[in-house]
Amino acid sequence: MTDPIADMLTRIRNAMAVKKSEVVLPFSKIKYNVAKVLETEGYISRVEKLKNGKFDELKLNLKYVGSRPAIRHIKRISRPGQRIYVAGNEMPKILNGYGAAIISTSKGVMTGKRARKENIGGEFMCEIW
Repeated sequence: MTDPIADMLTRIRNAMAVKKSEVVLPFSKIKYNVAKVLETEGYISRVEKLKNGKFDELKLNLKYVGSRPAIRHIKRISRPGQRIYVAGNEMPKILNGYGAAIISTSKGVMTGKRARKENIGGEFMCEIW
């Protein structure tokens, strides 16, 4: 697999399409940090690191508002074949501020709103609303 972040987002998208309550995927630090940002923004309800024999796993408890998923749209922007970088003062606003951009900066993974506030640029990983 060449793009584990795209795989993670696709697993979340597919699980929400069939109304699953949780998703289990292989653990990595970058996936964990992206999941923590999704948790703090209120798109998923809980993130756990599970010990499963030789390899660790990441368990995400998905969040629903009534019968509709909290995540209506999630899209990978920067890909391994085409990296997209943005400066701190050129940070994109997703859905006029109702959505969130997830940015990988030198100070860790954070939302575009926080990166704009701290004037830090980085890789524009994905957008969500």
